[in-house]
Amino acid sequence: MSGCVTPRHARYTAGLLRGIYLPRTVEALASAMATYGIPLLVLTTTGSAALTGLAFALEWVPRLAAFGWAGAVVDRRGASVVFFLASLSRALALAAGAVILVLHPAGTVASVSVMALAATTGALTEFSYIAAETAGAGASRRAGARAHRVQAGLLGIDQTANLAGPAAAGLLLLAGPPQMLTVITVFSTLAALLALRTPPSPVTPARAPRGNRSAGLLAGWRTIRSLPALGWLVAGLTVSNLATGLLQAAGPVIVVNHFGQPVTAVGLVWSAAAAATLLSVALCRFAIDRLGLWPVGATCAALASLACLAAGQAPDYFSYLVLVAVLMAAEGGLAVVLRTLRSRLIPPNRFGSTLSATILILLLPFPIAGVLTALTPPDALGPVITACAVLQALGLFLAFTRLRTDPALRA
Repeated sequence: MSGCVTPRHARYTAGLLRGIYLPRTVEALASAMATYGIPLLVLTTTGSAALTGLAFALEWVPRLAAFGWAGAVVDRRGASVVFFLASLSRALALAAGAVILVLHPAGTVASVSVMALAATTGALTEFSYIAAETAGAGASRRAGARAHRVQAGLLGIDQTANLAGPAAAGLLLLAGPPQMLTVITVFSTLAALLALRTPPSPVTPARAPRGNRSAGLLAGWRTIRSLPALGWLVAGLTVSNLATGLLQAAGPVIVVNHFGQPVTAVGLVWSAAAAATLLSVALCRFAIDRLGLWPVGATCAALASLACLAAGQAPDYFSYLVLVAVLMAAEGGLAVVLRTLRSRLIPPNRFGSTLSATILILLLPFPIAGVLTALTPPDALGPVITACAVLQALGLFLAFTRLRTDPALRA
């Protein structure tokens, strides 16, 4: 009977909650608090804006460098093992940092410690993220036709953590740096314990030759090239990310200098965008059920292009906020399509390395957007954003035109 829940389905749902969603929720909260809280910790400890910016870089540079290693290690050792070890290692590093700050609240020792903590947690978070994504992809494959629902749930968890994590870290920092690190340590430890319940993922044979980071990324690149549907979607989203990254990088200049708003208004833009993304992800779950991947993806691509084109010409702050929220909501829908497609197409034993290569490709436009923002006079940002939006529209149009008859998106 339709509407009846079979015992098998109930067991699968319960296993999905315990083995995938709950570990991912705790891990995402711990990661978000560390990512946004540690630069604030550096500012509180050192009082230096320059060191705060350096700490942010120290979090992300090791992450980018760790992608190749993380994917290869997950493919070889399995998602649950790497998830556990990475979360536990981060908990130990955070605990050590808390102890050092209790003994040395300020001074050279404190400054060096928090900077080292930024680099360490950044790299370890990347390992846990790749492992958690690999476990989520396995759950999507087991879900069959409901794979997009699993991916939408995971994306919703990440977006919720991105909303709650920075605010929680800021509030905890009011109690003191050691207290903030202690709470993040508890969350990281809990994530490690919950990771033990994550279903094991396929691993490469033990006799296979050990690859280095570049070999893992090369294997991932070859897999992307062998899957035309995934390759075209990644290419379109990479071009799109240049426009999105430019809006993110130039956001403070546009909001504060162009629209004359206070600095807090910049945060409001991205809070509204995160809320819109959560709503979009929830709607896409049901839209894909009824319409399929391609129509939903093409609609989101059109909305993203139109919103970005209009954002470059926004007449006031409120219009800019709404347009950025629409853009990020459409990007959220595209993310559901991408995550569902890669969980269906990438071979399980090569998922980690291919995921690493995919994320690296998608992230490459962001530093370019930062350089472009730095080199562009504030008054010229609007035309530059419009030009990037035109490239975004062309890239997404070509991608979804090529994918229109692809069986992977029509399934």
